[in-house]
Amino acid sequence: MTHIDAGAELDPVHPVPLPAPGRAKGLSAAEVAERVARGEVNDVPVRSSRSLGEIVRANVFTRFNAIIGVLWLIMLSVAPFQDSLFGYVIIANTGIGIIQEWRAKKTLDSLAVIGEAKPTVRRDGVAAEVSTSRIVLGDVIEIGPGDKIVVDGACVEADGLEIDESLLTGEADPVVKRRGDAVMSGSFVVAGGGAFTATKVGREAYAAQLAEEASRFTLVHSELRSGISTILKYVTWMMVPTATGLVISQLVVKQHGFKDSVARTVGGIVPMVPEGLVLLTSVAFAIGVIRLGRKQCLVQELPAIEGLARIDTVCLDKTGTLTEGGMDVTELRPLGGADESYVRKVLGALGESDPRPNPSLQAIIDAYPDSEDWRCVESLPFSSARKYSGATFNEGNGESGTWLLGAPDVLLPAGDPALAETDRLNEEGLRVLLLARATGDLDDPDVKKGARPTALVVLEQRLRPDAADILRYFAEQDVRAKVLSGDNAVSVGAVAGKLGLSGAVVDARRLPDEREEMAKSLDKGTVFGRVTPRQKRDMVGALQSRGHTVAMTGDGVNDVLALKDADIGVSMGSGSEATRAVAQIVLLNNSFSTLPSVVAEGRRVIGNITRVATLFLVKTVYSVLLAVLVVCWRVEYPFLPRHLTLLSTLTIGIPAFFLALAPNTERARPHFVRRVMRYSIPSGVIAAIATFVTYLVARHHYTGPDQLNAETSAATLTLFLISMWVLAIIARPYTWWRVALVASMGLAFVVVLIVPWLQHFFALKLVGVEMPWIAVGISVVAAAVLEVLWRWVDRRIPA
Repeated sequence: MTHIDAGAELDPVHPVPLPAPGRAKGLSAAEVAERVARGEVNDVPVRSSRSLGEIVRANVFTRFNAIIGVLWLIMLSVAPFQDSLFGYVIIANTGIGIIQEWRAKKTLDSLAVIGEAKPTVRRDGVAAEVSTSRIVLGDVIEIGPGDKIVVDGACVEADGLEIDESLLTGEADPVVKRRGDAVMSGSFVVAGGGAFTATKVGREAYAAQLAEEASRFTLVHSELRSGISTILKYVTWMMVPTATGLVISQLVVKQHGFKDSVARTVGGIVPMVPEGLVLLTSVAFAIGVIRLGRKQCLVQELPAIEGLARIDTVCLDKTGTLTEGGMDVTELRPLGGADESYVRKVLGALGESDPRPNPSLQAIIDAYPDSEDWRCVESLPFSSARKYSGATFNEGNGESGTWLLGAPDVLLPAGDPALAETDRLNEEGLRVLLLARATGDLDDPDVKKGARPTALVVLEQRLRPDAADILRYFAEQDVRAKVLSGDNAVSVGAVAGKLGLSGAVVDARRLPDEREEMAKSLDKGTVFGRVTPRQKRDMVGALQSRGHTVAMTGDGVNDVLALKDADIGVSMGSGSEATRAVAQIVLLNNSFSTLPSVVAEGRRVIGNITRVATLFLVKTVYSVLLAVLVVCWRVEYPFLPRHLTLLSTLTIGIPAFFLALAPNTERARPHFVRRVMRYSIPSGVIAAIATFVTYLVARHHYTGPDQLNAETSAATLTLFLISMWVLAIIARPYTWWRVALVASMGLAFVVVLIVPWLQHFFALKLVGVEMPWIAVGISVVAAAVLEVLWRWVDRRIPA
């Protein structure tokens, strides 16, 4: 039973009673144990990746594995072992996929635990951090700016508390919360502080119910994955009628032995399936996650690796991204004859009035100790929308006063003499705050009106040592950097200038509201100051409206909306929990220098998969066309499964694995399907025609009982040489290891041709001298046509 104090108030909405006004002590250890025993624990599993069972099912139970599996079972019953090798290759590839994704899962899970924020829970009157899964029903949870609401609850303390529920409701305006108001999990604090009592935990919480519908680990919104799915769909449509025609041709029309006809039919169907392409893509993504995980980079959605590689614009928040979180007070300038010692007392009291100071206020706290005889009567926490904070004090001598601390250009009217000095300091890259004495009450919306400037507080920001190198990297990669900051535009421009970022500096308050006009201004400018949280979101949308792929970096709660709307959101590990929750990529080591690694990893994955996809699809095209030609000419299918297993292994399987994991810095380009098919279709057509021509010539050249085996060997030689030339083209630009890779594949085929037991195993034996040289000649002509065709495609069919 829940203990109810005599003075407790019952909230009409929630079943858990609110404590009496004052500081809530929270549950006792005995009450926590009692709730744990009843199962009233926030036991929602954190799913950063698929379970082992889901990984196995996803890799094993695929459409193409089913097709290959059935054909494999048929071959095991009607043909020699070597004609069933393709089935063992599928088992090996699927096993590799499962192992790699399992390794990626462990990496993700371990990093997710490192990056998980721990809410502050008050128990027995003592506040301590606990993991989200240890929260129980009735716990009192403290919250402040940037904190995410992890369970549903009712507010028991509120000090200027403003909560953004946009991730749940879509409404961007913060909601002011007072004692007794409900708070929903999934929302986050933008200003003020307070505490709430947990009224719904586990799967009953609102955010948990939403999360049941989707896992963090997802492969959606990936052009690469959707493009491959589109290709496979078309392949399936082509494969069914072609395979049907092949079955009828080999089993009915030719009326050869049943087992031989079945073997050659299966030999025609199996290479149509580009099963390794899907698997290799998954492996490449998984290895990318592991590589980035070693650099303390948490990829919360796999397509983020691909997405960041496609960006052409990166929006950077200055604080926490270009500059480190800490600041130092370098100077205090009293205004209007104010007494400096008194100003120091005011600043010390202001620092003490905020339990969760931002970096600027923390620097003031470090510089000016609190005056113990001053008592805070009312406080107004800092808000990035307001650009100032404030407090009312009893000064211990009977006097009281209301003070504001914030941006000078927000608190002062245009033309005020203090602004000229502020501008000069901003031009040096220094940050300036104004201390002003207000004449009205803090709860007055116009409290800043008529405020008397008392002092300027000059702060110096600490530049990140890696920021200049990162901005240089983006410039070299043709990625435009835009700095969006809530600070003074001149000051931000000076900081950007120190880091080597040139371009127009714009005060965001002068930006047009209309999206198209805003987009034009964004294209012209580089540094934008005095940007509100809503403006950041609008600016991301304006850039996207002009076709830009936008990444947004940030660590503050004011960045959340923009991070959520950007194509790729990147958060620092030390940032607020709200930013980490909506970002696709979290830099756990807080190092901006990790970002180029993510871009490079994405480019490696996309560029290499595009390369190897061409290899796989050339095989699919020539397999389908060869089957059609065989049906039309009503001849035996020239290959057994063992021949195409050998060709696929040497010209596709082994090379594709190495090429997919090789370094690649080429910028990712859109239209994946078009770019792959513009090479695959003509190459596959040339390979099929050249091979079939060799086969027809061989049919007229050879006679006798071993005629078909000789014809098959000649056709296999032609197809291998053309496939090797396709591989040689795709392996460009050449490096020593790429040349070695291509050469070793060719050498392996020569070994098969000259070693007697391998000749027998693969049923490959070149008969005579004339026909093999004819096959080589046809291959040379086809290779020349391939070279001309690829150059023509590059010029006439742009990607």
